[in-house]
Amino acid sequence: MQFGQIRQSSALHPSKMLLLILIYALLWFGTLNYRHLIPSDEGRYAEIAREMLVTGDWVTPRYNGYKYFEKPPLQAWATAAAFKVFGIGDWQARLWTALTGFLTILAIGFTGARIFNARAGWLAAVVLASNPMWIISGHFNSLDMGLSSFLVAALCSLLLAQTAQSKSSCRNWMWACWVFMALATLSKGVIGAAIPAMVFIAYSVSTWDWKIWTRLRLFSGLILFLAITAPWFILVAQRNPEFLEFFFIHEHLQRFTQDAHSRTGPIYYFVPLLLIGILPWVLQIPGALTQAWQERRREFSSGWLLVCWFVVIFAFFSVSRSKLPGYIIPIFPALALLIGNRLDRLLGQTNSMAIPWKLQTLGFALLGCIGFFFLSEISKQARPDEIESYAQYTQWVIAALVALIIFSSYAALQSKRNGIQSIVSFACGFFLCAIIAGTGHETLGRAVSGIDLVNRVKISIPEKVNFYSVRLLDHTVPFYLGRTMIMVESPDELEFGVNQEPDLWMPTLDAFITRWKEDQTAYALMVPEQYIALQDLKIPMQEVDRDSRRVIVKHPETTSSSQQSK
Repeated sequence: MQFGQIRQSSALHPSKMLLLILIYALLWFGTLNYRHLIPSDEGRYAEIAREMLVTGDWVTPRYNGYKYFEKPPLQAWATAAAFKVFGIGDWQARLWTALTGFLTILAIGFTGARIFNARAGWLAAVVLASNPMWIISGHFNSLDMGLSSFLVAALCSLLLAQTAQSKSSCRNWMWACWVFMALATLSKGVIGAAIPAMVFIAYSVSTWDWKIWTRLRLFSGLILFLAITAPWFILVAQRNPEFLEFFFIHEHLQRFTQDAHSRTGPIYYFVPLLLIGILPWVLQIPGALTQAWQERRREFSSGWLLVCWFVVIFAFFSVSRSKLPGYIIPIFPALALLIGNRLDRLLGQTNSMAIPWKLQTLGFALLGCIGFFFLSEISKQARPDEIESYAQYTQWVIAALVALIIFSSYAALQSKRNGIQSIVSFACGFFLCAIIAGTGHETLGRAVSGIDLVNRVKISIPEKVNFYSVRLLDHTVPFYLGRTMIMVESPDELEFGVNQEPDLWMPTLDAFITRWKEDQTAYALMVPEQYIALQDLKIPMQEVDRDSRRVIVKHPETTSSSQQSK
């Protein structure tokens, strides 16, 4: 990125930019290990990677010992590799998510500098780096960030290809686009190719530009795409004939056309998520979209393609029958590019921001002050055993609000004298606000993760014993215990897996009770209410330990057996 091209001597210099990037990277990656994994995504995808590493089977993903074909394995491969190199742990489980999220911020800055100008690219990166939803997603172990990063990398490659000055550069960037679409497909399925295709069709129709299709390298690009994606799909289908129908019909067609996954929501489901996700820059969206419309022309228009990306993805998931917050994460980098270009226009030649910007920064400083009056609302949903945890989390929220107020106020002071510095300060306030509030969630998430319970019991549980999960799929305890569990009666999302290997689970509670009486060294995990119900049935069980959400029990005769084994 040609940072030296940024206008005005009072603007940030390349050395200052590099220092900011390094500090940002330290905060971004340095907070990965503070929180323990929480259900369900974080524990699930960490455990899939752990089992992949332990079993050595890198083709057939398994979760809790059962076949798990809901998603492709790219993130599991990357996380298992991180476990292999760095050991098994929380930050290693989040490393892929954090790395892809961070690199996307740099990619947005580079792309903005190439398709607009260096200052617009820098501002676009700053916008994305302070985006609350991007920050939280980059520190949360789910598949949405990896998918989003590769989708955005494909978008950036397409933009760079279509604005390239030479045929060879255009060809190379288009090949990169196909590679990134393939990696997106290996991250979360066919959507990795479907979204770019829908966006490009919408762009072509809205601009009536069909010649652009001749520059997409369709034949060679498709070969690249298949060379990357096909090997795993072929291998897993050969080893598991049931894979193809489940993956393509159940997990793709039915997910978005039926209510089978119970993830429905109203058509406006994503509106508040959009507003919260882009919160510090929401007032810039109308101007950015208007500017892109005005710059729309018959030849290729980067701004209009970004608008199509935003509108198509938002509309597609809004009408989909399956809705989860992470689905719209790919729209935020595109909005960042549009907003970065808009901020560059507002700065003009004077490197100063007008009164509306100053009012915006002061407004958010005031909003931070108002937040103090609502601190008592944080603990209203706390259960009796969580009051102290919520009180601790309130302290984190206070620190987050203080950061927001200080940096927003400073941004207001700098708005006239140094516009870029004002924008960066404003962004820093929101980054710190999000990272502090997100990191502090450990005070609430620790109990949910089950780490304290596991630490108390792990050393006392023999390695080679059956461990049952009674009417419960706990998404974190298997990872922290380092062992899989035998499902009892309620398979939850593992229904497909247990149907494929029915001998690996207990289909009824009665079957479990019969097996339990015979299995003299067994352990089991259940909720406290289930333990009470089994006690009422006089089932021989001895409590090992518990927390507020789960109980671990063993067969009363396990004590002598475990002592003999030692």
